[in-house]
Amino acid sequence: MSTFQFSKIYDEHANLVFNVCLNYLQNNQDAEEVTQDVFVAVHEGLDGFNNNSQLKTWLYRIAVNKCLDFLKSKRRKKRFGFHLFIRTDVEEDAGVFSTFNHPGAILENKEATEQLFRIINDLPNRQKTALLLRITEDLSVVEIADVMELTAKAVESLLSRARGNLKNKLNN
Repeated sequence: MSTFQFSKIYDEHANLVFNVCLNYLQNNQDAEEVTQDVFVAVHEGLDGFNNNSQLKTWLYRIAVNKCLDFLKSKRRKKRFGFHLFIRTDVEEDAGVFSTFNHPGAILENKEATEQLFRIINDLPNRQKTALLLRITEDLSVVEIADVMELTAKAVESLLSRARGNLKNKLNN
């Protein structure tokens, strides 16, 4: 793989990857860190990329998996008592160390957006992933199925359950 090829991929897709990470993690610093991890993985895996899926789909898949790994790592550190960050009430509710710091949340809507993301963060990982890819990335069910390596029917089911869970939690 040439440096030019990797640079082109980075230039064309860095914002997409960062936005996926930001919507998943709701923190600029965490999203930047995971975005770097994604592109390290892309650089290391580009020679093995076989074009069975679209490059964009492959990048989404790597980004989602890196976000999940990042959250799992933070939970594991928390569970073993490594308090590396200052905790806030939001962090406790979200079950991770990062604070809610999403630039898309307008100040007057920040509280409502924070609550919504807290509820989304409580969804099972597959429901959360499907919902975020549908709502924040505007991917079709077929595209989400490709990213998540599921059938379209399975994605429709995940989205339906995610919306039902959101509705129930918002009503409570």
